[in-house]
Amino acid sequence: MGMNKNTILGWATLIMVLMGLLLIGLGAFRYDDVAGWGFAAVGLGFFANAWVFNSLKGRV
Repeated sequence: MGMNKNTILGWATLIMVLMGLLLIGLGAFRYDDVAGWGFAAVGLGFFANAWVFNSLKGRV
């Protein structure tokens, strides 16, 4: 089973979405102070990067 560029971008998108959900969850449920806002913001950044990776599938 060879992994081409689209497969790698698909896996990267999935991993980044999972990490984004994890970071937003940490910000929402674990940290009640200002650090929670930072975790949630970084989680949204992971979502933005996953969106870019997903849009690159088939174009690279």
